[in-house]
Amino acid sequence: VLSGCGVYDGTEIHEASAILVHLSRGGAEVQMYAPDVPQMHVIDHSKGQPAEAESRNVLVESARIARGKIASLAKLTTADHDAVIFPGGFGAAKNLSTFAVDGKDCKVNREVERVLKDFHKAGKPIGLCCISPVLAAKVLSGAEVTVGHEEEEGGKWPYAGTAGAIKELGGKHCVKEAVFSLTPFHEAHVDTKNKVVTTPAFMCETELHNIFDGIGAMVKNVLKLTGK
Repeated sequence: VLSGCGVYDGTEIHEASAILVHLSRGGAEVQMYAPDVPQMHVIDHSKGQPAEAESRNVLVESARIARGKIASLAKLTTADHDAVIFPGGFGAAKNLSTFAVDGKDCKVNREVERVLKDFHKAGKPIGLCCISPVLAAKVLSGAEVTVGHEEEEGGKWPYAGTAGAIKELGGKHCVKEAVFSLTPFHEAHVDTKNKVVTTPAFMCETELHNIFDGIGAMVKNVLKLTGK
């Protein structure tokens, strides 16, 4: 499930690409979706500033990543899929929810909320990375998730405050690394009760290959939980 195209106002493109590579390697069939709604705002990524008087549609922008093969999130049904995965990027906190503005008091897009609740009720796995675990924390009370560490540690974890927000949302935060370790899947957290799998990804300032590997651990665990 995508939230636009570009880290500051949509889906983090490297995360989406990594998820797709790992799903492909795992032999999964993939269908991409996005809500057919306006973006909260548009960011000029070369300046990191809002582009005034410009508006874009989340589904239309997400189609850039999907190479055109995408459908409205309203068409996603649990019966047709074994699992659902949400990449990160500020779009998850701006377009899929209002977390970027409202924090613990945020609202979640109704279709996103429906999808999360439907997959949870059906006992089908849900994967999330980077900032998107806040969606599960808000919608699935008591879900265990990770966004990495709970302290900034000199800039290594610039969004560490998100861990506190997750607790305020009703979720349980578990500290995890972004860097791959010899312990299998160490950097992805698996909530076996709720079948929610999360990994920090770009919540950490680290090398791209570490983020790629962490996302790989998340995807592998999601696929494992499908039992297929």
